[in-house]
Amino acid sequence: MAKKATKSFILRVDSDTMDAIEKWAADEFRSTNGQLQWIITEALRKARRLPKKKRETENLTDDSGAD
Repeated sequence: MAKKATKSFILRVDSDTMDAIEKWAADEFRSTNGQLQWIITEALRKARRLPKKKRETENLTDDSGAD
């Protein structure tokens, strides 16, 4: 059986934090879900916790040049 590309889970966030995430997402023209995925991926990348293959892909698409 093929592995699913994504997994779903429930996340509880206090209302002030969620408001901030929603505003940030709107400012960057992302969905709230997309913004949360981006935040998590960036945190994992900076902590060098992404699998090596994923890190290489992220580095190729990161045109900011800043860590």
